[in-house]
Amino acid sequence: MTRQAPDSVAAARPMRSLGRDSVGVALVAVAGLAGYWLFPDNLSFLTRMISVALLVLSLDLVVGYCGIASLGQAALYGAGAYAAGIACLAGVTEPFLLILIGAAAGGVTGLLMGTIMLRAHGLPQLVLSIAIVQLLHEATNKAYSVTGGSDGLSGMAPAPLFGIFEFDLWGRTAYLFGLALLVIVFVALKLLVRSPFGMVCRGLKQDPLRVSALGISAFPVLLRMFLISGAVAGTGGALGAIATQVVGLDSVSFELSANALVMLVLGGLGNLYGALIGTVVFMAVEHIVAAFNPFHWLTLVGGLLVAIVLFAPRGLSGSLDEAARILMRGKRRAAP
Repeated sequence: MTRQAPDSVAAARPMRSLGRDSVGVALVAVAGLAGYWLFPDNLSFLTRMISVALLVLSLDLVVGYCGIASLGQAALYGAGAYAAGIACLAGVTEPFLLILIGAAAGGVTGLLMGTIMLRAHGLPQLVLSIAIVQLLHEATNKAYSVTGGSDGLSGMAPAPLFGIFEFDLWGRTAYLFGLALLVIVFVALKLLVRSPFGMVCRGLKQDPLRVSALGISAFPVLLRMFLISGAVAGTGGALGAIATQVVGLDSVSFELSANALVMLVLGGLGNLYGALIGTVVFMAVEHIVAAFNPFHWLTLVGGLLVAIVLFAPRGLSGSLDEAARILMRGKRRAAP
């Protein structure tokens, strides 16, 4: 006769997951605050890292949790950056309002992008994402009177945060503002992926036929995820615009999309912590190696990525999870 688990054990599982997530969020916040004190001369770079981390988190929603092939996520990031930049130059200088404008622009672009991409599957879907980001890049370049073309937007002056903390050249206010945004968005996404909606998205990735047999239509569910993903990416773009007070064509480039996907694979798909780990490791290695060897740094970074993909196919976060499981298994065996 099969022995059933007690109700107390079943009830304890969500509590353990909640406890792990609480510890994880606390570690993210502590690591961010440690960066503020340990690297006071590199806060602008760290703020850029946070901005890109939001982009990679948004990419994980559609690639890692929904299984949608995409190399055009920079279109959503760039939409948020340019929307915030244009609004700021038009007289809207409140930082929180600029973030909302960027999130809204990214969300709307995500809806349009999802409507187009979800008509295809597999490789055609990937090609569509590339075409979308390239078309948006070209349109942004041509609309010189609005976007500044190849010169970009400059001269933005966001108002002081809460009317007190100015966005200085050292990036102190921008970094703490970005860190707070990252923690808030990360907590919201953790709740999202554990919700019934998040479970449906995972089901569509793993077994779409079974989910369809339950009477759930895939298109509106995935389109909703594109909307959320676009809002997160747009938030990252708006943060980048506020922090640097400059918006250029690199915000909507295919290179940024490709780098975001590399960061996600490096950290681990379908794991929000993996998105953060991959972003930090990739950008830190790129920053250090480029300063050490400005002529061959791409070769060194490429070699590192190949090694990680070969020896850690689940990404860095997956390798850390596996190491933790092995350690816990060893402790159980050693226990009397």
